[in-house]
Amino acid sequence: MPSEEYIKAWKQGKRDVAARRAKGEYPYLKVLDDIPEAADSLMEYPLGLVQIPTDLIVGTKTAGRSQAFAGNFMPILPEESEFGLKWAALCESHLEEGIREPIKAYEYMNRFYVLEGNKRVSVLKFFGAVSVPGYVTRIVPKRTEEKENKIYYEFMDFYNLSEVNYLWFSEEGKFAKLQRLIGKRPDEVWTDDDKMNFSAAYFRFQSAYTAAGGDKLTMTVGDAFLDFINLYGYKVVEEMTTAELKEKVTKNEKIFGAIAAEDSMEIRMNPDEDAKKTLLMRLVPLSAPKLRIAFVHETSPEESGWTYAHELGRMHLEQTFQDQIETTAYQLTNRQGGEAVIEAAIEDGNTIIFTTSPVLYKASLKVAVEHPNVRILNCSLMANHGMIRTYSARMYEAKFLMGAIAGAMAENNKIGFIADYPIYGTVANINAFTLGACMVNPRAQVYVQWASQKNIDIEEEFRKIGVSYVSGRDIIIPDKSLGSRHFGVYRMDDQTAHNLAMPLWHWGKFYERIIRNLQSADWKSDSSKSVNYWLGMSSGVADVIVSQNLPVGTARLVSLLRETICRGEFNPFSGALFSQNGLVQEENRTLTPENIITMDWLLDRVVGTIPKMEELEDHAIPVVLQQGIEPVEG
Repeated sequence: MPSEEYIKAWKQGKRDVAARRAKGEYPYLKVLDDIPEAADSLMEYPLGLVQIPTDLIVGTKTAGRSQAFAGNFMPILPEESEFGLKWAALCESHLEEGIREPIKAYEYMNRFYVLEGNKRVSVLKFFGAVSVPGYVTRIVPKRTEEKENKIYYEFMDFYNLSEVNYLWFSEEGKFAKLQRLIGKRPDEVWTDDDKMNFSAAYFRFQSAYTAAGGDKLTMTVGDAFLDFINLYGYKVVEEMTTAELKEKVTKNEKIFGAIAAEDSMEIRMNPDEDAKKTLLMRLVPLSAPKLRIAFVHETSPEESGWTYAHELGRMHLEQTFQDQIETTAYQLTNRQGGEAVIEAAIEDGNTIIFTTSPVLYKASLKVAVEHPNVRILNCSLMANHGMIRTYSARMYEAKFLMGAIAGAMAENNKIGFIADYPIYGTVANINAFTLGACMVNPRAQVYVQWASQKNIDIEEEFRKIGVSYVSGRDIIIPDKSLGSRHFGVYRMDDQTAHNLAMPLWHWGKFYERIIRNLQSADWKSDSSKSVNYWLGMSSGVADVIVSQNLPVGTARLVSLLRETICRGEFNPFSGALFSQNGLVQEENRTLTPENIITMDWLLDRVVGTIPKMEELEDHAIPVVLQQGIEPVEG
């Protein structure tokens, strides 16, 4: 019997060697001693006895027995050799009693290399063991700027809290995000129950994910699991039955595929218009029923200027298309129940749904998974799922103009900026405003404060600093605006605020343009892509309204800058850029749209920092968890 098993393992090894050679790969086990970076490591230290995931055991510490095994750890020496006889004897022992003696191994960059126990590993891998006990020594590489190295250092911090060594991420910041998503503080150590429950949920997910074809994707299982619990919630996933988990993972198969594809994300800065033949002319003949479009708001227009602006956009849409469409506004109750409200909109016959807040992103995606024929668009940035689309305005262009106004007017060079949430796009707004201010006033400094940060009296902070001009809220609520003029760019004094300019979000023009271009065939053919609409001043979606009291020269400058930006002749983020930590971009370069959206650093002329999660008000956390950026450490 053991001899027969050896022959099976030997054949697997020979096939693996042939396959690797055909690909031009090294066909045997990797040797840790042959890795120069490991030899030139920072330090080594013992981890003690741990469970080593067998799929992460990739080689040997020394070259001694490396060519006795194929790259998959299956034997390749003849059956009658001493090696073959020992392997068969160990196989027999495993079948009768089980292999219990720990191996000895080194861990480097979350891969394991065996010092003692190669044949034990080979036998256990042959029989499909998930892990093997072993005494492990960790080799710590020197810090570099390479992404894999940075991820590994994040992994070591995570391991110190969780002792989880069986998952890996392909991008920075995800280990910290996982710690947050399971409900832990950044420095909170896991209990034994935490480890056991997480392990059970992860491996059940891994089984369902692999069965759905996830092993054929380039993303790691860890990437997929993180995205899955981010969507459904860790506690919900933890309590899912195996059948429920398989069903959800299967339905999310397209989502995982879109995330894994390198070219899956598309940012549409200026969707093509076809004035002669619109979507409605193609899809809605005069004899057909009206196209039903839903707008789902997080809160009411009476208490939210943001919702009010989107309601104006909905009304513009109805006036533009009149008898061709019918729109309905829906609203959450106490900001709860997003999925139920979107489901209700679908029940009412709406086939296009705009969800107007980043908070509704997860709910939008969950419903889209269940209703793939309904077109759902969420007002946020940088979706990586083809099931829904996202949209927003390039407000940084308007902020650049407002910065130029503030820089021209600030007598003492001190300008305040009130930011809302540390999410995608917000940091770009701060930096663009600063670039505008410094363009007309090289001595200008921008002091940033966050409205979503705990225990901050922003006006008092600005008074202490001596700030003279401030960039405040973008949108005013109609029935609450008369008592306050603290919006847009305004000059502070002891009595009131004197407004100079305010940004304009013209959602009506956006919705009109999207409806004209949202072709059914295009949506279906692009279902594997993550489409993000990001329109700017050239589309009329974003603009700046200036006060009549603005000096003539400043008003002319703003007009000139607006025209050059709209014509595509000028980008605020072109040329040399210096962050608080040094050079970010050299001359003759321009930041890509992706880099602008995900900007996580502040310019050197900005005074202030990006707040961490624990510094934010409770209401900000759901938004930041979904769309937030991680601040760069100084």
